[in-house]
Amino acid sequence: MDISYQLYSSRDAGPWEDTLAHLAGLGYRNVEGFGGVYAEPHAFKALLDANGLAMPSGHFFPLGAFEEEIEKSLAAAKVLGMERLFCPAPTDEYRNGADLGAWKQLANRIAEAGKRVRGAGLRFGWHNHHWEFMALEDGTLPMQVILDLAPEIEWEMDVAWVVRGGADPLKWIADHADRITTAHVKDIAPEGECADEDGWADVGHGTLDWPGLMAALKGAGVDLFVMEHDKPNDARRFAERSIAAVKGF
Repeated sequence: MDISYQLYSSRDAGPWEDTLAHLAGLGYRNVEGFGGVYAEPHAFKALLDANGLAMPSGHFFPLGAFEEEIEKSLAAAKVLGMERLFCPAPTDEYRNGADLGAWKQLANRIAEAGKRVRGAGLRFGWHNHHWEFMALEDGTLPMQVILDLAPEIEWEMDVAWVVRGGADPLKWIADHADRITTAHVKDIAPEGECADEDGWADVGHGTLDWPGLMAALKGAGVDLFVMEHDKPNDARRFAERSIAAVKGF
C-alpha cells in the first residue's frame, strides 16, 4: 500500500520547503496536492524532486476546475506527475439544502468532467464530505446519486466524513468496493476533545477503528491512503503520529 499526505493539512505550517523535508524525513514518499500548491507547478515539482517525493493525486476545486479551467488544471497535474485527480467538495449551493434535481445536475456535470480528464489520459474521481450523506426529502443520499449517475468515476472515500455524515463506512465500502480506489485517513476525537481542531484527531489517536477500516479498504482494492487533518494545531505532530500509527496497523 502507498501512504500519502494531503498537503492541505500543512497549509498553515510554514514554508513548503520545510514541510516537504519534514515529511520525507518521516518516511512519506507521496503527497496529495491542493489548490495552494499549483500556482507555480514547475517550481513545486522541483521541491518534490529534491525531497524524493511524488504527487500521484491532487484535489482541484471547484468542479469548474474540470470545466472552464480544465486546460490549466490538466497542465498543472501533468507537470506535477499526477495520475488521479479528484474534486474534493460541492460548492455552497449544494451544502445548504439542495434538492434531488440539483444533485442530479451536479452528478451529470461530474460524469462529464470525468470524460474530459480520462480523455487526457488521467484518472478522475469525487472526494466526499458529510453533505453527500445527508438525506434528501425522499430519503435519497446524494452520494448514491453521484455514484449512480457518474458510473465511470472513482471515489476517494474520506472515511471520517462518512462517519460524520451519519453513515456506516464499512457498509459503503462493501457495497461500492469497485468504485473506491483511494482513501483519506483521518480520525475523530472523543466527544468534547480537540475542540480547537474541530474535533479531529491524529490518526490512531481518535475513535475510529482504523486497523479494521484499513483491512476493509485494502480488501476493496484501495492502493493509496492519504493522511489528512482538516485543522491541526500542530501539523508536524499530526504528520509524525499519523504515519507511525498507520505503519503499525
